[in-house]
Amino acid sequence: MKLFVAQDSAARSVGADAVAAALQAALPEARMVRTGSRGLYWLEPLLEVELDGRRVGFGPLAEADAAAVARALASGNPYTHPLCVGPVDELLHAQGQRRITFARCGVVAPGDWSDYRAHGGTAGLRRALAMAPQAVVDTVAQSGLRGRGGAGFPAGTKWQAVHDAPGRAKVVVCNADEGDSGTFADRMLMEGDPLCLLEGMAIAGHATGASQGFIYLRSEYPDARRSLEQALEVARRHGLLGPRVLDSDWAFDVELRIGAGAYIAGEETALLESLEGRRGQVRFKPPLPSSRGFMGRPTLVNNVITLATVPAILAHGAGHYQGLGLNRSRGTLTLQLSGNVRRPGLYELPFGVTLAHVIDELGGGTQSGRPVRAVQVGGPLGAYLARAQLDTPLGYEELAEAGGMLGHGGVVAFDDSVDMAQQARFAMEFCDLESCGKCTPCRVGSVRGQEVIDRIVAGEQREANIALLRELCDTMIHGSLCGHGGMAPYPVLSALDRFPEDFSGQTRTPA
Repeated sequence: MKLFVAQDSAARSVGADAVAAALQAALPEARMVRTGSRGLYWLEPLLEVELDGRRVGFGPLAEADAAAVARALASGNPYTHPLCVGPVDELLHAQGQRRITFARCGVVAPGDWSDYRAHGGTAGLRRALAMAPQAVVDTVAQSGLRGRGGAGFPAGTKWQAVHDAPGRAKVVVCNADEGDSGTFADRMLMEGDPLCLLEGMAIAGHATGASQGFIYLRSEYPDARRSLEQALEVARRHGLLGPRVLDSDWAFDVELRIGAGAYIAGEETALLESLEGRRGQVRFKPPLPSSRGFMGRPTLVNNVITLATVPAILAHGAGHYQGLGLNRSRGTLTLQLSGNVRRPGLYELPFGVTLAHVIDELGGGTQSGRPVRAVQVGGPLGAYLARAQLDTPLGYEELAEAGGMLGHGGVVAFDDSVDMAQQARFAMEFCDLESCGKCTPCRVGSVRGQEVIDRIVAGEQREANIALLRELCDTMIHGSLCGHGGMAPYPVLSALDRFPEDFSGQTRTPA
């Protein structure tokens, strides 16, 4: 009998290690496999048991539940156990999930080469190596894949620019500096299926003509670091990386670099500055990294999820991925749901599902049982949407038309007890704390923004200060050097426009 328990850091934070040890003690003849997480965080710690060719789940488990689960398994009818959730794949299917990027996450043991190969690993890279680099770039472009780091820029266009750039010493950089609140897809992938990321980077290297890759990892992710270090050793041992990638005549290797703890390093040019050993500050553009990036070389910078999606696209063809989605948003969205919801977690869904469906049906509504009042999509610099806007389908352009942004796919829900004036102030405070300080609109504007909001809430010349706040936001949007200062006004303006009563200075009674 095989038992599967996640060693994902979120699962471990709620007791997965103790549950795994108790289960192994209760079932000493069983083989315990520590995997990544399926993203069903409301069920963690989750046990999966291989029964009749299916993985049956039990959760959320406590250490004290191990003996009862062992008895249920021994009884021959484990489905009667109160914590049994049935076959996990059927649960994911019932939710409408289409696991492409996360197909192996929670299924395989991270870094296990045999497990990785048995579940389709290296198929994408082998197909890519049999193709000309331009054909690989064309496949990525035809798939409709867009950057999953936040900007939504077409991946094929960026790959083409690096492919066409003159020079041989090109570089592939993976931006793993996942710093947005309410996002955890990068961490989950790196902890649960790190070889997939390395394979995606190798494909990118072959397509663009790069022989060197870097992963710039957020310093606050120690478990992801250990997972990647192990995966790098395994990848080199089995030829996924090295002087002859999968016995070809092409060499490619990846180096892991740890970030310096700055949120701004998630911006690609600030990341390159940090990667070169300097303070993480935004560079002026042009030149773009595709022509002059790391150490002046043509550089492809992509997010973890973007690169980890590429192996499946190459393995199954562009049409398989392009056939999913909505309008210009093709494929699947790795949506991370958190905040005041009953069932937080990662949901990989085709683009087009509505926010209302995500929060009410998949998320089960608010944990508090109170009505949803606001939802922030796209991280701490994303706009707030009101309940009336939750029928908006999740697509890049569709969300933008509703005054929001998709960003990295983080969705944070708030019930009707939230104070939106305080949320607006938090956006300015966050911008202030994380600014690199290079441009005045961001560095100074975020401080002045907090002061103006405080005056509005205190009732000091409210109308004049609201006008001043709008003017300040306009200056930050159009005058900031990068998206950090340029986007911080959006949560402020959305709170001001959609929840004006919270800026009145009067106590609001929730419905």
